[in-house]
Amino acid sequence: MKASILDMRKHMSKVLAALDNNETVKLTYRGKEKAKIIPTTTRRTTDLTSSEAFGLWADKFDDDDVEKVVREIRKGRLDAF
Repeated sequence: MKASILDMRKHMSKVLAALDNNETVKLTYRGKEKAKIIPTTTRRTTDLTSSEAFGLWADKFDDDDVEKVVREIRKGRLDAF
């Protein structure tokens, strides 16, 4: 993306959106390129399904009722309320 100094002042949200999309922003002043803004973080590209923690609780509960599972986990701890 190209952005002038005036764009930086008036349309900063568009510049930040471009950076969120991992685009490099080229800053221009009077038509000449003066600087580049490069995003510091990149999006995660690793597959989380290969992680050891993925599916850790999959076989712990037979019930599909989430509220019941949470109640079982919290049993005893929140009975006073």
